[in-house]
Amino acid sequence: MRRIGLWLTIALSGCVTVESNNQQPLVSHPEQRSEARIALGLGYMEQGNMPKARENLEKALQHAPNYYRAQLSLAHYFENVGESASAASLYNKALKQHPNNGNVLNNYGTFLCKRGDYQEADQYFRKAIEQPSYYQVSSSYENAALCALKSGDNVQAKRYFIRTIEHDPQRVPSILNLAKLEIEDMEYTQARIRLMKFHQQYGLQVASLRLLIELENQAGNPSLEANYRAKLAEITPDS
Repeated sequence: MRRIGLWLTIALSGCVTVESNNQQPLVSHPEQRSEARIALGLGYMEQGNMPKARENLEKALQHAPNYYRAQLSLAHYFENVGESASAASLYNKALKQHPNNGNVLNNYGTFLCKRGDYQEADQYFRKAIEQPSYYQVSSSYENAALCALKSGDNVQAKRYFIRTIEHDPQRVPSILNLAKLEIEDMEYTQARIRLMKFHQQYGLQVASLRLLIELENQAGNPSLEANYRAKLAEITPDS
């Protein structure tokens, strides 16, 4: 059975993770050459080969210096190796050249949130959502929700999680985090319905069962709590 966890981290959208290989496709357009290097660089990052990742991502930017995906990918690399100043420089360049690009706005918002600049991050998420040609609206709403959660603004986080699910009902982190917030607000019926629908679609999951245990404990339903504890024990016999 596939396990689904409760995610409370900030997700980066816009950079594509791919498997790397040593074969370069024969391409001539600068952005195509850049894409080939991006694919290699992000693949090496996933494998943990950071020197090779940097080499390929820097070549991607050399092929197309003004290409937003090359800028974002190298900025993503710099974030991962703790070079925040270099990442910020690339993000600022991308923003100047592509001020209405939803991916650039979303990724910069993510970067700001990781640094703790929550209010400014929220502004960039909102601006990304407003772009008419941006189709990852649910991703930006979810990032905004997670950032609000990180800042301690649970009310705003709840609003954003609801908007995320309205745009994409399959976003598991938003479903689970919204259910958790509903439990904290003593909205037990709504949370129970949400988690029941979740189980119908995804089956019994550790994270959702733990939420139901918490829910029934707070609601004063010991028999239901015991029932969910038993189901949790069935799928996690070694814990």
